[in-house]
Amino acid sequence: MNISHSEKAFELFNSGYNCSQAVFGAFADDLGVDTETAMKLASSFGGGMGRMREVCGAVSGMFMAAGVLFGYSDPEDRTAKTEHYKRIQELAAEFRKENGSIICRELLGLNVKTDSYIPEERTEQYYKKRPCGELVRMAAQILDNYINKNNNGDETHE
Repeated sequence: MNISHSEKAFELFNSGYNCSQAVFGAFADDLGVDTETAMKLASSFGGGMGRMREVCGAVSGMFMAAGVLFGYSDPEDRTAKTEHYKRIQELAAEFRKENGSIICRELLGLNVKTDSYIPEERTEQYYKKRPCGELVRMAAQILDNYINKNNNGDETHE
């Protein structure tokens, strides 16, 4: 039995990957991206972009996967660019509707804009105090819902 993308993302996060790696990595096989490349590509976006607490890493991972599936590559194709930005805004709106924000520090209830660049130890206490496991699960589910609603991603995936 195949594991769902949302459960795969949850498992990846709980095994130590950051939020962005967990979501993007959950889709890697479907995107034709090997695991090591996927994890390296997404590694900069954890902790709200290098632990700066900006855009949630789960959201960034969802956006990267959407880019591989539906994105554009021709800089002159304004229609494709417009459609993709609309798609990204729709995905963000869905995440925001469920969570109130797409900003890491707001999702974590932090008052500071930046944080130390040193990641916290992944202890049992860490996982208990963070909503991140559920956020990566939700981001993967939102993208799955979008893919299922839009031709399973086949329209532009090469």
